[in-house]
Amino acid sequence: MNIPSLLIPKANVEYLHSKDSIEFALSIFRQNSYQAVPVINTEGVYRGTVTEGDFLYFLMDNPNADLKKVKVRNILREGYYDSVKITASIDKLLIKSLDQNFVPVTDDRNVFVGIVTRKVIFKEIYEAQLKEKYGR
Repeated sequence: MNIPSLLIPKANVEYLHSKDSIEFALSIFRQNSYQAVPVINTEGVYRGTVTEGDFLYFLMDNPNADLKKVKVRNILREGYYDSVKITASIDKLLIKSLDQNFVPVTDDRNVFVGIVTRKVIFKEIYEAQLKEKYGR
């Protein structure tokens, strides 16, 4: 088991740009029923992850904000949902997945390449155990 074999590539992942408006970001969350979404900058570098709670706190603190003008970067908690490099050990990935529903994955330049979900990790471990136990 390695990170590339578990990766859901960027092309198959919903993500936001730090310059996207709060209004647009909320529409992505609503359409997909997400609780958290990775955020990248214009160069594709992973900047962090925004959550439903980030939007909720922003809206509570700024009830009159123009959601078309405020950008995701204004509510982003950088470093939240730590990423791992695609070359990282499975142990590092497993440790991160204990506290996160998904782990963002980057290349050596910190460019976002995709995510590994906790569900995919558990499924892989379960299937490996079945194979070991029953030879399937």
